[in-house]
Amino acid sequence: MTTDVRRSAPDRFEISLDGTPVGFTQFVELDGRRVFFHTEVEPGHEGQGLAGTLVRQALETTRAEGLRVVAVCPFVKKYVETHPEWSDLVDPITRDILKALPRH
Repeated sequence: MTTDVRRSAPDRFEISLDGTPVGFTQFVELDGRRVFFHTEVEPGHEGQGLAGTLVRQALETTRAEGLRVVAVCPFVKKYVETHPEWSDLVDPITRDILKALPRH
């Protein structure tokens, strides 16, 4: 099985398995920060490490683009907390950041 992570829209990264999209992480950009607020992997594909692969690639791209990260999404938050190599990239959540997030 082949996985591929790419930016599929201005506000999301998507992971595909053998060419079929199976998950995404969504964000907003705010003042030089990429605020990740939702990550999802389709049922049936959970527990395969796909979300971790997706988030790692999204963080690598974010770093390469010179942006900071705010981890509002519980999965992204846990990922950066358990992978200290990202700690230099992460900014805290503020009230203004939360106000800027889209409402679902």
